[in-house]
Amino acid sequence: MAFPTLPPGSVEPPGAPGIEPRWTSSDKSAVGTSVSSASCVWFTASHGILNEIYAPRLDMACVRDFGFIVTAQDYFSEEKRDCDHSVQAIEDGVPAFRLINTARDGRYRITKTIFSDPEREVVLQDIRFEALTGSLSDYRLHALVAPHLVNGGADNTGWYANFKRKPMLFAEGSGRSLVIAASVPWLARSVGYVGFSDGWQTLSRGEGLRQDYCCATSGNIALSGTLNIEAGEGRALIAIGFGTQPEEAALRTLLSLEQGMEPALKHYRNGWREWQAGLLALDEPHDPDKLNRYRVSTSVLATHRDDASGAIIASLSIPWGFNKSDDDLGGYHLVWTRDLVETAGGLLAAGAAADARSVLDYLTVIQEADGHWVQNAWLDGRPYWNGIQMDETAFPILLYDMLLRSGEIGASEARRYLPMIEAAAGYIVRNGPATQEDRWEEDAGYSPFTLAVEIAGLLAAADAVEAAGRLDAAHYLREVADGWNERIEEWTYATNTELSRRLGVEGYYVRIASATDGSLSLWRDFIPIRNRDDLGEVVEADLLISPDALALVRFGLRAADDPRILGTVAAIDAQLRRDLPAGPYWYRYNDDGYGERVGGAPFAGSGVGRLWPLLTGERAHYELAAGRADEARRMLAALEASASEGGLLPEQIWDSEDVPERELFLGRPSGSAMPLVWAHAEHIKLLRSLRDGVVFDMPPQTFARYVAARPAPAPFSWRLTDRRERIPAGRVLRIELPAPAKVRWSIDQWTNASDAPCEDRGFGTYVFDLHTEMLPSGSIDFTIFWTDAQRWEGLNFRVEVV
Repeated sequence: MAFPTLPPGSVEPPGAPGIEPRWTSSDKSAVGTSVSSASCVWFTASHGILNEIYAPRLDMACVRDFGFIVTAQDYFSEEKRDCDHSVQAIEDGVPAFRLINTARDGRYRITKTIFSDPEREVVLQDIRFEALTGSLSDYRLHALVAPHLVNGGADNTGWYANFKRKPMLFAEGSGRSLVIAASVPWLARSVGYVGFSDGWQTLSRGEGLRQDYCCATSGNIALSGTLNIEAGEGRALIAIGFGTQPEEAALRTLLSLEQGMEPALKHYRNGWREWQAGLLALDEPHDPDKLNRYRVSTSVLATHRDDASGAIIASLSIPWGFNKSDDDLGGYHLVWTRDLVETAGGLLAAGAAADARSVLDYLTVIQEADGHWVQNAWLDGRPYWNGIQMDETAFPILLYDMLLRSGEIGASEARRYLPMIEAAAGYIVRNGPATQEDRWEEDAGYSPFTLAVEIAGLLAAADAVEAAGRLDAAHYLREVADGWNERIEEWTYATNTELSRRLGVEGYYVRIASATDGSLSLWRDFIPIRNRDDLGEVVEADLLISPDALALVRFGLRAADDPRILGTVAAIDAQLRRDLPAGPYWYRYNDDGYGERVGGAPFAGSGVGRLWPLLTGERAHYELAAGRADEARRMLAALEASASEGGLLPEQIWDSEDVPERELFLGRPSGSAMPLVWAHAEHIKLLRSLRDGVVFDMPPQTFARYVAARPAPAPFSWRLTDRRERIPAGRVLRIELPAPAKVRWSIDQWTNASDAPCEDRGFGTYVFDLHTEMLPSGSIDFTIFWTDAQRWEGLNFRVEVV
């Protein structure tokens, strides 16, 4: 529809373009969508109202929030601030919700049922308003909507008009439109600039809605409308629809209103019932009147999934969103490959194998040309941040392997994934094992977590290429994996430190180390600590501890009772464990800065890291691997106890004294992000692991090779990025280069020399193996000639045989 002609008497609302836009609370109490692919809209709720609504893609937030204001004679009340809120799913495993907001002064109650229309991009709210004091006619109920079309609150335009004789509120921006309509008449409508002339401002000043404010352009705007609740005897159905054009959004909205609530809710409910019925029965015994936490987690995973592509975002939230502007375009509604594979593992653990496989198909098509995956991305694969995290290149290989072992990928289908696997393995071989960023996206170096995932990924890739008949390639990948596994302690195991002596242990694995000189202590290495007020803060590597090291057990590289692991557990618990009334929780690492500031102010580039329930789930898996199932169950209870009233698991929980004015309470969700999909996937995997009595996602290759047995010594690898200076006598010296080359070498200080071509191993690496068994003790000198460039390296290198 053409932009409406302004009616006589209309005026430009004052205050353009409005205050700087802000998002809203990341502390979600509900998230939902239809399982029908015809409905490309996702909704969230917090503080009793709708928060961000995403359409037509999971990574496109189009609404900041949608709530109600109640007025009466000399009375003004906003439900999100002035009510006590409760939320409950209408049925286990069905993410349609009943929100009940009761005014703290006892004057009114608003009950809402919220869900999305399974047939179109429309979110429905069935509203019931009750006057607890006085009569219905004493009150006015006003809708207040803040459009933030396509991840932006600035440069939105809004107006009110009629479409096909139906009064509506409209907004458009960035090529998308939204429309709000109701089953009851509007008594008044208004559009204004946030902070100056929006409905909240005029209502709070006792002016009512200014109907002469019928249009606001290119700013941070809000739409308002007063509902004739008497006409519906306190009931109204409100629809907010989305489309490319205003007419498209309006048509969809009208169709949903015309259909009514009951048919849409029945269709919505049946779709979810059918999906949940196809899952494994991992439900825990529970009171029928209480949450089925397994079905909360399964619905959270499915709600964050894009049916068209198979992608799954990290969270329908923006951490500390109420303090974030349009500059934070992505929030957590982006795809992180690590989170995505962890979530696919949760789906597979629950029995949703086809959904897990669609994740692998999605990853296959967004893989970069050189074989890696970007740090995070929009749904269409466009990079958001460009950091390199080596575990994110190995995780898709592990997902393939899990799907193959589950039977979801048949032997005849496996070959179509081979190019993806070979490209990923090649990238790992060429660029690993050190990572540009660890799994917390902060520091570079050798991380036990990243190493565990890389090595497991290489062994899974070796199985894949071997099944395709590439036996030499498989052998090479296993040799690389074995060589890296052999050096994990050299890179990341600290001994004879102040902490180890205090704990009475030989040593422990550290969080990350950037370099070593071959000594047993890493004390010469300093790691910068991110997100702290002191931007120059560093910690000695051998004093930086993280639960990440337990990935060596989770991914099958070390036994749970390995003395080095036991020492690490002691260090982790001494430095990072916090026992709360609900159970134990852990910090990511000592001196972490990603969390609220001291006193509870929101994180804004620096802060204090808080407790992560996810880590309690990971620790429970370690306890299960160690044979302590009862302890794992106790930690499962602690993980579940961190959830919100509606069962959503947060990224972090508050770890200090209560700060009621900031809604921060000990052991309860903080303001970072909720739900964290990764945490819900961990919850499902833990339920599956406890049922099976084994860690669900432990790769069998690593355990069989490094725990149940021990492989032959791997070649002693020398690279330009890892110039090892000594080799034990009798080991094979492998010179591993990134381009075609020949090696000129000598064992008598260049009195005599030999030339040898490097062998192409098929992964972008070129290898020359020198067997030292028959060589005398002494040194091996060599240099490199690059055959494609036809030039010498210009340096000589020496390795001592000792």
